[in-house]
Amino acid sequence: MEYFTTQQFVRNARGAYWALLLLCVFSIAPAQAQTHDPWSDANERVFKLNDYFDRVVGRSVSIAYTTFIPRIARQGIRNIFSNIDDINVFVNDLLQLKLDAALNDSGRLLVNTTLGLGGILDIASGYGLYKNEEDFGQTLGRWGVAAGPYVMLPVFGASNVRDSFGLVLDTLFNPIQYHKDESLRLTLFLVRETDSRSGRLALDELITGNRYLFVREAYVQRREYLVTDGQVEDEFGDFGNF
Repeated sequence: MEYFTTQQFVRNARGAYWALLLLCVFSIAPAQAQTHDPWSDANERVFKLNDYFDRVVGRSVSIAYTTFIPRIARQGIRNIFSNIDDINVFVNDLLQLKLDAALNDSGRLLVNTTLGLGGILDIASGYGLYKNEEDFGQTLGRWGVAAGPYVMLPVFGASNVRDSFGLVLDTLFNPIQYHKDESLRLTLFLVRETDSRSGRLALDELITGNRYLFVREAYVQRREYLVTDGQVEDEFGDFGNF
């Protein structure tokens, strides 16, 4: 258990570093963003609606979730959804011809599904099979498909035209969507989103200035990083390579 706690700390530290880096960017030159956002008026209206819903419901539910659900249970829930996501990751590894990554992620899926009791335990990380992050939006980007205009989606949040199409494919490859019980599918979706939102609670206070611009630029820079498999070179060494 100590090993997994250490890995989780490192991942959280890297995420916090990236958020702080973005905070510095906006503190210096918030008006210099060059993101292609021709639908900004409509996007801002959707953002305000999403943000209102998040403040009234999403954040409150996530706080209750972290308060009343034990950490070990939350980690198990997170591991299950991560294990399901590894199916998508593996498929996109293959589509991007990342054969070493495909071997790693198929191994993760096999080990965690069997020895990890259906993904409840992340046994694979203990064997050096660490999770990669790939999706169909990244695959389209690697194939040369341009990101297109920035778009704010209802409920799903920040995106662009390319990643919106990728989201449809990600959904089609998620086995949860094919469960016959619609109420169970909805429940699993809500639990996944609640768990995901709870993981971002610590970063809420880092958003400063114009919230719409901050979220937009954070999304654009993160997606650029993921599509190009970029590395952040900084004085923190390995903490920049996440």
